[in-house]
Amino acid sequence: MIRALPWIAQTFLTGISSAQLPVEMLVGNDRTTADVLWFRPFPDTAGNPTRFLFFNRSRAAVDYSNRTFFGTTLAVSYNFPSGLGLVVTGQFFAQGFFPKAGLQYFKRKADLMVFTWVTAELLQKSKVDWFLLSRWEPQLSRRHRLFSQLELLTTADPEGTLALVQRIRLGLGFPRLRWQAGLGLDLGQTGRTTFSTTSNVGLFIRKDF
Repeated sequence: MIRALPWIAQTFLTGISSAQLPVEMLVGNDRTTADVLWFRPFPDTAGNPTRFLFFNRSRAAVDYSNRTFFGTTLAVSYNFPSGLGLVVTGQFFAQGFFPKAGLQYFKRKADLMVFTWVTAELLQKSKVDWFLLSRWEPQLSRRHRLFSQLELLTTADPEGTLALVQRIRLGLGFPRLRWQAGLGLDLGQTGRTTFSTTSNVGLFIRKDF
């Protein structure tokens, strides 16, 4: 997995060197994960941000039985001044490619950022996703910020089966160095009336390139 990180970075950094690219690694009790996230507005010819937003998210994981997992999500949205927007997404997993479309909301104010969407699969299964990424980073001192991040993902299929994911990060940020580090918790539940649960608890380190 670690050897795959340069390939991931090269794939999504080509021609976008001005973008902020957070790269995270979490070493947990069940598995190690790597996460590359990039989203920013498309610039106009003068370099100013437009209402079109590009989102790219790639995650890789390897557990301690040496099983590997990889997935990536691409999304393009048009955002109105209110923060609401229209979004089209494409997700790549081992099971295949899944195009989706729906509504999005994005707002950044002071130390708080909220990014969320509801999308429906465009193929026959018609799964519905709700995704939320929220971050709060208040100033603690001249050199430190609190880094707190909550991520939720709910997927429902027509048969009523739910797949739930919760990812929590809590730690310390070093703005001058553009590093964050702390505790991480990943939870997952899958089922209909009864649910099977997975968990991964560990330490994360994160760098904004």
